[in-house]
Amino acid sequence: MTEFTKIATIHTDLPEKFGIPRQAGLVPELTGYITFEKGYDQPEAVRGLEGFSHIWLLWQFEHGGEDNWHPTVRPPKLGGNTHMGVFATRSPFRPNPIGLSCVKLNQVEITGEGPLLYVSGIDLRDGTAILDIKPYLPYADAHPDAKAGWTEGLNTGSGGIKQTMSDAASVGLQVEIPQELMGKIPAEKREALLGILAQDPRPAYQEDENRIYGVSFAGFQVRFRVKGQVLIVEGVTGDGSF
Repeated sequence: MTEFTKIATIHTDLPEKFGIPRQAGLVPELTGYITFEKGYDQPEAVRGLEGFSHIWLLWQFEHGGEDNWHPTVRPPKLGGNTHMGVFATRSPFRPNPIGLSCVKLNQVEITGEGPLLYVSGIDLRDGTAILDIKPYLPYADAHPDAKAGWTEGLNTGSGGIKQTMSDAASVGLQVEIPQELMGKIPAEKREALLGILAQDPRPAYQEDENRIYGVSFAGFQVRFRVKGQVLIVEGVTGDGSF
C-alpha cells in the first residue's frame, strides 16, 4: 500500500480541537492559510488554481487509524447515545485517518518561499497536515437533490436561534458578549469568534448550565457558559499570540 506524504500545512486560529466547527463552511468568517512543504512548493503546482472559488482539502487526523477505530460510532448530534456505522458518519475515528473539507479559496499568492493559499470556511486545527488539494467542480461536485440520511432535519447548531451580529453566521445559539470583553478581540476576528460560539462547541449531550467552558481562539482563551439557547461569554484572557 502506498504511504501518503504531507504536501502542505494549514495555519488557523484554532490550536485545539475544542471549538473547531463540526463541518467546513459552517463559519464562513473563519480563515486560514496553507503553506507547502519543500518539493511541493513550486508555483507551477498551483498554476490555474486561482480561477476556482472553492477547493477540496484532503488532510490527516491526529488520531484514528487501524488500531483506533470501531465499526460503529455515536454521533454527538444524536446525543451521544445512538450508534451509527462509521461509514455513515464523518467521525475522525476511521480505519484511515483522512479528513475531507471543501473550503473557499480567497487568494493564491506566489512568494519567494512558495505559494500561499488563503482560505475560509475552514474546520481544521492549526498545523493540520494536508495530503492533497483538488479544485471543487460545481458541475460534478454539487448535488442539490442529494439526501442527507440520518442528519436530515438536524440543525447545524444546538438550537434554532440565528446569531444576530452577522447574516453569515449559521443557525445555532444566541451569543452574548459584554462590550468590554468583545473589545479585547481584534475587530477582524470578531465575526469568526461569534460564528464558532454560535455553533455551540459543547458536546451535544452536555446540558449543565453552571459549567464554564473555555475555547482557544486566535491567541485568546474565551470562557463561556450556556443557559438555554443563549451562550454567555464570561471572560477573555490572552494577548492574541500563540
